[in-house]
Amino acid sequence: MDLRHLRYFTALAEELHFGRAAQRLGISQPPLSQQIHALELELGAELFIRTSRRVELTEAGRLFLAEARAVLSRAEQALIVGQRAGRGEIGELRIGFTASAPLASIMPTLIHTFREQRPDVHLTLREMLSHQQMQELLDGSLDVAFLRTPADPSLMDPRIAAIELQREELLVFLPKSHPLARTSPRHRIALAELHQDVFVHFSREAGAITYDQFIELCRAAGFRPRIGQEAREAVTIIGLVAAGVGITIMAASLRNIRLANVVTRRLAEPAPCLSTWLAHLSEGASPTTQAFLALGAAARP
Repeated sequence: MDLRHLRYFTALAEELHFGRAAQRLGISQPPLSQQIHALELELGAELFIRTSRRVELTEAGRLFLAEARAVLSRAEQALIVGQRAGRGEIGELRIGFTASAPLASIMPTLIHTFREQRPDVHLTLREMLSHQQMQELLDGSLDVAFLRTPADPSLMDPRIAAIELQREELLVFLPKSHPLARTSPRHRIALAELHQDVFVHFSREAGAITYDQFIELCRAAGFRPRIGQEAREAVTIIGLVAAGVGITIMAASLRNIRLANVVTRRLAEPAPCLSTWLAHLSEGASPTTQAFLALGAAARP
């Protein structure tokens, strides 16, 4: 028995006329009669009472009709699900992100747009450190990751591909009591001017990539920074700046964490930058992942 048998049977059961049922199915009457006969032989039961004047369902036929309709409905639903899954309209998308990524406008915008376009895709969002995201992409535990790094993540591992979504300047975050906080907001600060300051920064564990960038920037400016306090979260670091514990250098989007006692100044040109990347495995992306990547590629500047 296959779905064709069920479709033929259902058409005849609803039309109760071989000619009309054959016309509805787009076949001639003899093949329809042959298939109904083959189905009855397989079931070991007569499904129709046939006379020269009429066709009627038997009791077995009436009971079988309900089941046949249910099977055909399920088959049609399975077809729809398969087609939608193939277009990336249903399923699950597992997204990793760093704690600061939502503060950059591109991540919330992409997720909001994707949810509107594909409401039946379940999004699983997980906050984690950059190196953890990289590992979970490689392990297959994440589909995409919002990484905040100065360089393309694919340079760290060729199995990873990435789309640069947004590039931000790094700014100096200062307490209002700092002498440089009294300069014009248009004033750009040379990094070497900060060589005697105490810094508050991400720990190496919490932000290895940005930590290394920070150390390298200071080294290029001719000094090694004095890090008086380390923290894991951006809001903690900015709070410590507000308390006068030190100064810090972070992405411009972190100005969205507004504290009254903190001001920002731009660094001298060429200003260093930090990018938000949409990272994924370079091969084997699911249709849902491909749809999200396409949205990201369309959104990049």
